[in-house]
Amino acid sequence: MRRRGCVAYISPGRAACAAPGRCACDAMARLTGTRALATRRWGCAAAFLLLLFTVQAAQKGDFSGDSTAATINHSLTLLQRLQELLQNGNGSDSVLRVRSATSEEPKVFHTHQLLLSLQSEVFESLLRNQSVVTLYEPPETAALFEKFIRYLYCGGVSILLHQAIPMHQLASKYRVWGLQRGVAEYMRTHLASESSQGHVVGWYHYAVRVGDAALQESCLQFLAWNLSAVLGSAEWGSVSVELLLLLLERSDLVLHSELELYTAVEGWLSRRQPEAPVAERVLRAIRYPMIAPSQLFRLQAQSAVLARHRGAVQDLLFQAFQFHAASPLHFAKYFDVNCSMFLPRNYLAPSWGSQWVITNPARDDRSTSFQTQLGPSSHDAGKRVTWNVLFSPRWLPVSLRPVYSDSLAGAIQPVRIEDGRPRLVITPATSSPDFAGVSFQKTVLVGVRQQGHVLVKHAYSFHQSSDEAADFLVHADLQKRNSEYLIDNSLHLHIIIKPVYHSLIKVKK
Repeated sequence: MRRRGCVAYISPGRAACAAPGRCACDAMARLTGTRALATRRWGCAAAFLLLLFTVQAAQKGDFSGDSTAATINHSLTLLQRLQELLQNGNGSDSVLRVRSATSEEPKVFHTHQLLLSLQSEVFESLLRNQSVVTLYEPPETAALFEKFIRYLYCGGVSILLHQAIPMHQLASKYRVWGLQRGVAEYMRTHLASESSQGHVVGWYHYAVRVGDAALQESCLQFLAWNLSAVLGSAEWGSVSVELLLLLLERSDLVLHSELELYTAVEGWLSRRQPEAPVAERVLRAIRYPMIAPSQLFRLQAQSAVLARHRGAVQDLLFQAFQFHAASPLHFAKYFDVNCSMFLPRNYLAPSWGSQWVITNPARDDRSTSFQTQLGPSSHDAGKRVTWNVLFSPRWLPVSLRPVYSDSLAGAIQPVRIEDGRPRLVITPATSSPDFAGVSFQKTVLVGVRQQGHVLVKHAYSFHQSSDEAADFLVHADLQKRNSEYLIDNSLHLHIIIKPVYHSLIKVKK
């Protein structure tokens, strides 16, 4: 780990609770519904009484608004005493012996059946008829077992990036559902954290194994929107075939160009050396029409991977050269252009869009303009489209705009600033016959700073039929200087224009 600060405190039912005492109260409240365990020894009974008295004290504090009522809360002291029970083994009535392949001697924990059973039905079953239990754990989870047990006693644990998977494994194995949910939420909110070898790809693969669909989607979206950063990192080599194919299918990948993607895929194939059918399937997912002819010629002459699998992609290369040689209008008469091969991804190269940094975005309206290429076809290489962009931090829908009142002439209804919402409008400066057969999808990327990195966290897309995204920054509060949408009090946008071709007249071949 290069950074040691990516730590989260996880408590039951919450991903990162800032009030462990309150979480302890939640655990205490659950005790009132626990059946009596008459056979427990004095240590557990004392712990139970402490918990029960605290719950009763909290309940007696609610006297329907009586001004003389007060709540006495000693939950932090209770947490300290529970931790001392674990550390000193006072009144212990059970023993856990944790063995791993890397250690000859087991780790021994003197525990209390009540507290373990309260959090884990697995421990409740294991300790029902025996007081000494031997557990076998892999080295990664065995190293965290003391933290795991401490969570069962105190309701909180601090973890680092590399500890997330083994802690989630322990929580899943012993069915500690609050901890499992907390670790999963930690992973979803720390995708942008810095680590020496990267962790998002590993977390995705783990989410697939355990069937966590929400974590899978979060990892996949992060990888898609920040692919350029991933391509140059150590974790690119650990991408599985399945994940690579999923990424290559997507049109929302954010990267400099399709050539950058091909170069990264070529390196992946050279290192992994998959079987020929897999390599060919990967190569056929590259969108060759989005690569300039001069670059395609160079790849044919210099790429060892392409030379080895030329037969599998020869038809795609030939079609790409045809696409660049003819006008898109003429090409669309003979070929189906309504497929992903002719749909650009979110390319950051200047010919596809422009970056726009808006300082003090809450202050007033702003505007800018930029030019993009008409389309990726080399036939249109010299044609440009000028785009006008208007940003308004407090645009009001018609239903909220001031209107004159009938009862008070000249008076208008008051309107609050917070009633407005951010608005971004993108329109072409002129119309042209060259637009025939093509529409333009606009994509707006919003950069945010997380863990010291500028990353894409939000993306808004809308087509030519609409000049603006209906939900653009709908949840953003640009009035706050520390808003997660701002970097140094500036809004960082990258606007991408993606030409989308349409099939026109079908001609018999």
